[in-house]
Amino acid sequence: MIKPPKTLEPYSKASDDNHLNSANQFSVAPMMDWTNRHCRYFHRQLSQNAWLYTEMVTTGAIIYGNNLERFLGHDESDIPVALQLGGSGAKDMATCAKLGEEWGYSEINLNIGCPSDRVQNNMIGACLMAHPELVAENVAAMKAVVDIPVTVKTRIGIDDQEEFDILHQFIDGLAEAGVDGVIIHARKAWLEGLSPKQNRDVPPLNYAWVHQIKAEFPQLSIAINGGIKTLEQGQTHLQGYNDLPAVDGLMLGRSAYEQPYLLAEVDQQFYGSKHAIISREQVLENMKPYIEDHLSNDGKLNHVTRHMLGLFHGLPGGRIWRRHLSEHAFKAEAGIEVVEQAYRLVANEIQRMEDQK
Repeated sequence: MIKPPKTLEPYSKASDDNHLNSANQFSVAPMMDWTNRHCRYFHRQLSQNAWLYTEMVTTGAIIYGNNLERFLGHDESDIPVALQLGGSGAKDMATCAKLGEEWGYSEINLNIGCPSDRVQNNMIGACLMAHPELVAENVAAMKAVVDIPVTVKTRIGIDDQEEFDILHQFIDGLAEAGVDGVIIHARKAWLEGLSPKQNRDVPPLNYAWVHQIKAEFPQLSIAINGGIKTLEQGQTHLQGYNDLPAVDGLMLGRSAYEQPYLLAEVDQQFYGSKHAIISREQVLENMKPYIEDHLSNDGKLNHVTRHMLGLFHGLPGGRIWRRHLSEHAFKAEAGIEVVEQAYRLVANEIQRMEDQK
């Protein structure tokens, strides 16, 4: 029997002290080189309630980079937004978590999922699944210094870890350390033999393990991530999986980035919003002041528009929009007129297709 869709509780500053965290909400996955402040501002125009994430920021960059604005600065409209940290030293993690709270983030998230060689060499990311005590120590250190939620994003295992009990013990350590929620990418990470890109597709999905974790840790907020391409597919995980209980939250990654307009339905589907779904045209109007402000501060047009390339995905003119921005927005003299020109091309193509019907 199909259960009714789960309605998540909208975030508000008044709810900061309760149980809300990204692991029991809808969220857009952190993605290196993508989910920066420009991307988040764009995504926030589409959904007021989805939890957004920074790119992973290493503790070393924050502590020794001498540029907190670069690594921690964000627009107030981001909220609710999680700062994702990469690191493994408990003292540094606590310092950076506290800074994240002071800079207005809604949550601190620890990355235990990145499989790249570069982060492995610094004891960051998925390799830490082999060191569960160290991860638990990091979580406890952050929990001791912040009042906002502390969560972990992880995989179901690494390399030759084949037994569910290993994942169970890992999550048990996090729960003992006081973690507020866990987002689980339902694939293993292969630390040798696969590139980070291959690690997003090649290891098989195992959704059952994520739901089994929820069954065994019913008090813990658990979100699922990996291979989910549509909101409808995601909703099924909030209803249960085979005979296993529903997870609490859903995280979308590439599908939300490549087809961003699907985020426009999140508030209605997941939060019970009665507001009309925002149009693509209104999203563009909302973005124009932001783009113009960025340009006035010597920013480049493509810094913002590269995150908007998928806005018309699946519509007549979608490829024209993408091509026009890709070919012109990077130019030194490119201004808001490039975006307006691209939209006129899209509108003309849509009209042409309508006339042919």
